Amino acid sequence: MTEPHGPVYLVGAGPGDPGLITRRGLELLRSCDVVLYDRLVDPSLLDEAPTHAERISVGKVPGGPRPAQAAIDRLIVEHAVEGKKVVRLKGGDPFVFGRGADEAQALAAAGIAFEIVPGVSSAVAVPAYAGIPLTHSGLSSSFAVITAHESAARPGAQERWSELARGATTLVLLMGVGALEETCRRLIDAGLTPDEPAAVIERGTTSDQRTIVGSVGSIAQLAIEAGIEPPAVTIVGPVVSLRDAIAWFETRPLIGVSVVVTRPHVQSKDLARALRAAGAGVIVAPTIAIEDPESWAELDRAVAELSKGAYDWVVFSSRNAVERVNGRVWESEGDARALAGTRIVAVGPGTVGALHSAGLRADLVPDDHSGAGIAAALGSGSGRILLPRPSDAPDALPAALRDGGWDVDEVEAYRTVIGPGLPHETVVAGDFDAVIFASGSAVRGFVELYGKADSLGSKVIICIGNSTAEAARELGFEVTVTAAEPTAQALVQALVTHRPK
Repeated sequence: MTEPHGPVYLVGAGPGDPGLITRRGLELLRSCDVVLYDRLVDPSLLDEAPTHAERISVGKVPGGPRPAQAAIDRLIVEHAVEGKKVVRLKGGDPFVFGRGADEAQALAAAGIAFEIVPGVSSAVAVPAYAGIPLTHSGLSSSFAVITAHESAARPGAQERWSELARGATTLVLLMGVGALEETCRRLIDAGLTPDEPAAVIERGTTSDQRTIVGSVGSIAQLAIEAGIEPPAVTIVGPVVSLRDAIAWFETRPLIGVSVVVTRPHVQSKDLARALRAAGAGVIVAPTIAIEDPESWAELDRAVAELSKGAYDWVVFSSRNAVERVNGRVWESEGDARALAGTRIVAVGPGTVGALHSAGLRADLVPDDHSGAGIAAALGSGSGRILLPRPSDAPDALPAALRDGGWDVDEVEAYRTVIGPGLPHETVVAGDFDAVIFASGSAVRGFVELYGKADSLGSKVIICIGNSTAEAARELGFEVTVTAAEPTAQALVQALVTHRPK
């Protein structure tokens, strides 16, 4: 018997905040061969797919290009028949106004196995992010979710609106911004009073979330005056009155601020998480990428000497250096004990954390991360220092160490190359408020990708430390602020303090 193709996974991505995808959805996304995604799926979720995975946009733009559902169905089937692991990544929940049932029917008709992975629907998540509960012990014991944009064309629509107005205490209206005035009129005709509380939430669960509050009689005009655009969710009912007391998301300090993070994807996760927790929108646009050296011979030679106790100190200036050296120790069938007899300098908390992960502890963590500061912390000496670092690292640190009398063995542990960054037109358009540079290499990569520093105009520029700030200024950037410490939280605080107007 021939096994069916598939399965195809219809995965709900949630309404916008990438943290709302389920663990099952993320697991499947990280192992797929093809991901077909909707317009409103957060780009950071696509970064979770393997590098080899094909990414295909099938999003439908209101008033713009709208791929036919039949064409999307064919694409899903075609990739499944080719034996690929297909994830269809859908905004919200696949079965809540998401055409997931249509796609499941197409797969069933083609004899392709599939799995539905529920997602967090905008119908419940967006009101929650606006501080509006759908039910409340004293105000609402029921709610109804309605798609409003097609209401006028459906037979018996007015009768159903009358039933809804009488039967549910809270109404959640999806996809209805363009028809909001008509919808409110229908609700009033169905028996709701014009002063029934109402709210419209634009781009809910994202940094661009905006909420306006009024009544059924006024909310349509208020939405026009505020320039509310899709996607937006409308809530009608007495629970709207609770927003003033329990609104939480829009009070975050970086709500409405969009930040470009220039770190490589893997290393940007902690910073992106901290920025999102403060309410910021995050665009991960690596201007550099980390690659292995063209040959391991030099590092392997240093590791062999290290295991024999040939060095007095190892100076690790980055997480990448720790991971590469430890990796070569394991390749040589050694383990962390090869480093145990050598004193270790760790520059920055990220490097300290990487050492802890490898079962190692730093003997010295300088407060000043500049070359002169690290050399001063070590003091004068006549011993031998191993300095694993990238091929393009500045000369300040080894020069300062040699001035202190040390014999420095510089070894290439990894390379920094130009990263993918953002499309050039995105930078030119400047649809972001701030840029964070976490290394001098990232600054140089930015210039390689986009040209002169003036491409950023008056954007807020935040640097992780003095050496990064110096590199930025040398290349013509007007640095707004240097973080007090080289940590994600310090970078976030620097942006909060210097929040773009």
